[in-house]
Amino acid sequence: MIQISARVNIAEQEIEWQFIRSSGAGGQNVNKVATAAQLIFDIQASSLPEFYKERLLQLRDHRITQSGKVIIKCQETRSQLNNRELALEQFIALVKSVNVTQKRRIATKPSRSAKRKRIESKKKRGATKVLRQNKSID
Repeated sequence: MIQISARVNIAEQEIEWQFIRSSGAGGQNVNKVATAAQLIFDIQASSLPEFYKERLLQLRDHRITQSGKVIIKCQETRSQLNNRELALEQFIALVKSVNVTQKRRIATKPSRSAKRKRIESKKKRGATKVLRQNKSID
């Protein structure tokens, strides 16, 4: 069982793993060994609560396909086991991020003194620019 929060768990059978060859540098190891790990998770068919499913599907994340599958590819290390663990960590972080709701922003107004200071600084700046002007007498 993969622990997402105190009440939410995901069975390991719900996650599908594919191991593919990594791209990039690595010498002969790249050509022979499938070290890149690809995690595939179907949101619709999962045992996640409806709240998590809806929020995941609403996310604008490149790792979530239009068909509702989460695909995370990890090829950071040369070890298949390490790549698998990193992909799983990314997946757990993605699912946990859905549960966090942002605080509502409360609109505020600038104080009277802040308005006064702003106007004074603008007048001072304008005065220095007036002094720089080239006034020719004709």
